Amino acid sequence: MAITQAMCTSFKKALLDGEMDFSGDTSQTFKIALFTSSATLGAATTAYSTTNEVSGTGYTAGGNTLTVVAPTTSGTTAYLDFSDTTWSTATITARGALIYKSGGGDPAVAVLDFGADKTSTAGDFTIQFPTAVASNAIIRIA
Repeated sequence: MAITQAMCTSFKKALLDGEMDFSGDTSQTFKIALFTSSATLGAATTAYSTTNEVSGTGYTAGGNTLTVVAPTTSGTTAYLDFSDTTWSTATITARGALIYKSGGGDPAVAVLDFGADKTSTAGDFTIQFPTAVASNAIIRIA
């Protein structure tokens, strides 16, 4: 079992098919779910599943809803960001996360690998997204 950080291949196709809208369609909601080190997630992940999702105090299956920071461009790169998200007063251990579009089969967007188990004990578990610039944003197309 392994978690490998990647933009999901099925997400790339969904972009070309016009199935993902990060700026105008308010009916599209994006979420982030946390997973244990037993999960197998990577570029081939196609959809959210509860298999090996974390459980614990302060965490609900399916994860948190993300707030999208509007897509923008710099030079020849388009990119977008999400606001940081927190599970408050949580007792959980996670090795990685999956960003996905909620509904319609819960298609996968990207897999995040934390590099090691991260734990919170009756405290905040926060995902802090990287700075939204062309060279570093969480979702970018160059």
